[in-house]
Amino acid sequence: MIRLGMIGCGTMAGSFLSGLRELEPRVKVTALCDIDPKKLASAASSAAPGARTDTDYRRLLGACDAVVIALPHDLHHAVAKECLAAGLHVLLEKPLANTEAQCLDLIRAADASGRVLAIGYVMRHDPLWVRMGQYIRERTFGDVFQVSIWTEQFTDLSRGAWLGDARRLGGGQLFSHGCHYIDLLLLWLGRPIDGTHTGTNRGTPWMAMEGTSNVAMRFEGDLLGYHFGTWGARGSKLKYAVHTHCTEGLLELDHAAGTITLHRDASGGDLPALKAALANGATVQGPHATIVYQTPPTGKPTNAEVIDLVDAIEQGRPPGTTAREALQSLRVIWRLYDAEQRRVVADLRGLGLDEFTDRPIVGSAGQVF
Repeated sequence: MIRLGMIGCGTMAGSFLSGLRELEPRVKVTALCDIDPKKLASAASSAAPGARTDTDYRRLLGACDAVVIALPHDLHHAVAKECLAAGLHVLLEKPLANTEAQCLDLIRAADASGRVLAIGYVMRHDPLWVRMGQYIRERTFGDVFQVSIWTEQFTDLSRGAWLGDARRLGGGQLFSHGCHYIDLLLLWLGRPIDGTHTGTNRGTPWMAMEGTSNVAMRFEGDLLGYHFGTWGARGSKLKYAVHTHCTEGLLELDHAAGTITLHRDASGGDLPALKAALANGATVQGPHATIVYQTPPTGKPTNAEVIDLVDAIEQGRPPGTTAREALQSLRVIWRLYDAEQRRVVADLRGLGLDEFTDRPIVGSAGQVF
């Protein structure tokens, strides 16, 4: 059994804690830490009765084999490094850290400790998004030439004043939340060539940097990727959605509905011939659209993150999202930010994992965002 500690009992930690009791006896929450005694007491009573609690995580390190760190971003580096030095395995919520130097320091610390450092890119563990990635990489519906990702939500300072502070957040909406989707575009489409970012805090005046973000990227093979994200959505139709244009149709991921739908209105209306591709229990919707995947009734994606951490510990393998992969997506974002300031197209070449280097390579003038 892995003894698991939770450092930070805020909103993100609640997503983890609400499902972890399902993982017993393989995993048991044995320690909880938060500087807010009310949050700490609430988490202990509702999700981890019997766990040790403290407002100082250092006093709890001996009660854990591994920890989940869900803290404001500016605290990631110091806390994760101390946990690794104490011999603990770490699941660190994204982003890895706020600067490239801090990211590299954590990578070296994990390598030196021999412990697992997993980064919490939860969308990599959501069955719906995993299946979309499979369709893209396996060319299930032909060659892909455009992937567009939309994320529309309302996130204001009621979730914590630090969210509006670029120094604590590490940047703006793109860095904090868009990193999920830059990571997925890299995972799905491969090596980026160039790209642009345009952001604004109009509509989100509490943000020091952008609260709304548009990214367009070109990948090897002339594949195109796009991400629109906002924390200012007072209403939304798309919410969380992906449109993947393939030579055999359009794949539409609807996160709220838990479906991937194939649209083929320019192919002679031959969707009924694709019954073999239907999701279990699904029927052809009409001559031009049919559901090809429906999310199965599985556990929370955060549970899958923890299971992946435990598997990595027990099997001696890398986690599903390594620190080096996390740094790769952040390097893309830093280059996009830098190019936006200079009003040029960002050169995104040389960021592949096989080209990974611990030599900082971002910013035309060495800027750190």
